[in-house]
Amino acid sequence: MTAPAPFAGEVVTLGCRLNMAESERISAMLAASPQPTVVVNSCAVTQEAVRQTRRAIRRLRRSHPDARLLVTGCAADIEREQLSAMPEVDALVANAAKLEPREWLGDAATAATAHVPAAAAPRARTRAFVAVQNGCDHSCTFCVIPQGRGASRSLPIRDVTRIVAEHLDQGAPEIVLTGVDVTSWGHDLPGAPALGTLVRAILDACPSLARLRLSSIDGAEIDPLLEDMAAHEPRLMPHLHLSLQSGDDMILKRMKRRHSRADAIRLVERLKARRPDIAVGADLIAGFPTETDDMHANNLSIVSACDIVHGHVFPFSPRPGTPAARMPQVDPARVKARAAELREAVAAQRGQWLDRLVGSEQAVLAERDGTGHAENFAPVRLPAGMAQGETARLRITARSEGLLIGEAA
Repeated sequence: MTAPAPFAGEVVTLGCRLNMAESERISAMLAASPQPTVVVNSCAVTQEAVRQTRRAIRRLRRSHPDARLLVTGCAADIEREQLSAMPEVDALVANAAKLEPREWLGDAATAATAHVPAAAAPRARTRAFVAVQNGCDHSCTFCVIPQGRGASRSLPIRDVTRIVAEHLDQGAPEIVLTGVDVTSWGHDLPGAPALGTLVRAILDACPSLARLRLSSIDGAEIDPLLEDMAAHEPRLMPHLHLSLQSGDDMILKRMKRRHSRADAIRLVERLKARRPDIAVGADLIAGFPTETDDMHANNLSIVSACDIVHGHVFPFSPRPGTPAARMPQVDPARVKARAAELREAVAAQRGQWLDRLVGSEQAVLAERDGTGHAENFAPVRLPAGMAQGETARLRITARSEGLLIGEAA
């Protein structure tokens, strides 16, 4: 009987896609660790995210009592005192230093990982996340992330295209560009190029890349080239996730967002006029301080006005040290109820959209558990025989429990 392989390490990721991309690098570095190590790459965007971080820490300590347990990510900076006081935690790694080998291995082992590929992801992965930007220069009144990520920093085009090429060489059929504020990419680079310039450079430098996606973007920063490619470039997937946060103009002002309700609606109308199959996602906050019933109604109605079919709804969570935490708060029970109403509105909009796709043909990338995603990120149950990483055109025959049913076209 073959003995089980010794436990080498584990990285648990909470929060955003940027954390997912960074966790892949951390996992690659831990492969050279001289001792078993578990890492929690944490999130602090809400109080619930911090609670999930603490639960993950306790769970990992119970399951790996003899491993070294390290915590990084935004909560490791923003909630430093709280997390460092947990007896389960051996050490915290600052967010700004999380991709430095010496933080995980010590100076003696740094040389062994100095050239760890940025795309050190398992070959079986179907979607690779590439962090092109980190940090944020804006000051939304509800957000603590700049405290944990710092000022905006962009990865130069040559580095991004190299990392994308590494992922493609490892067999990843789809790339997702991610960051804290992706649409601010390039503002700190010579000549201040816009994100559209980076997307165009990636597509030109990597002709084998068939599916490129963007993570959550700020509609106020979409440059003309990026909007043009979103409207017609077939390798840029017809799926945009917008950082809207609210559908009410007064709340948007109090959040210090840089767009209005009308700006968001006009952007979606322009894109859909040029690419009718584009699917829109959005982040929405329920129960922001001072939100009245009428303001909540405007938040609800933005779901249909922008045809939001991929929704991330967050009940407002006051974060210490932010201006919003000092504003008059909405009753927590009302916040919870409004979040439920927003989720119901998105679910109804999504259901109508999925129903409209029945009878169509979709190019679907096979992932795991017999499911995959179409180019518009609609979830599809696959016909038997599709291998993970394979892309095929499928005929959509029905919808069942939130999944489209695909058959060979």
